[in-house]
Amino acid sequence: MLNLDVHLPRISAGDPGAFVPWVAGAEPVVRSSLRRFAPHVDTEAVLQEALLRVWQVAPRFRPDGQPNALLRFALRAAHHLALSEARRLRPDLLPDEALLRAADAVSVEVREAPDPLLRAAIHRCQERLPAKPAQALLARLEGAGRPDTELARALGVRLNTFLQNFTRARRLLARCLEQAGVVLAEVL
Repeated sequence: MLNLDVHLPRISAGDPGAFVPWVAGAEPVVRSSLRRFAPHVDTEAVLQEALLRVWQVAPRFRPDGQPNALLRFALRAAHHLALSEARRLRPDLLPDEALLRAADAVSVEVREAPDPLLRAAIHRCQERLPAKPAQALLARLEGAGRPDTELARALGVRLNTFLQNFTRARRLLARCLEQAGVVLAEVL
């Protein structure tokens, strides 16, 4: 998953321009994590309140050194808000096991959520590849299962040249993704 903490220094400095891409990446994850609360609270209101709190706390927020610290904070804030709202609306409703499990499921939700920002980052990095490595990468992706000798022949190059171009594409793609804040060890 893309590490949204790349935006944290600018968000902490009060830059709304940095908060916009952070919200674009965080909002679907937080929204998805609140699904379990939907029968009990207005999850849209909880989501908006949680994002507002993230913006307000960001200047004082200190990351713990793990990726997506601000996102994990947003998830915890949203879950605590949802629990508080459920208790306020239904005082007779004791915090049942489902609600408590939902509040504890923060780290699972971060890993399982689809990541459109990762796809976009991969696409941008692929577009930046030089022509020959990009051709080799595309040939390998589209020709899944076909032998490299066949892919090389289709591109009109020797096998060694094809393999060198493919290796170069992988290296450049990895470097570009890391510069974009993608923690490759988490995504692979």
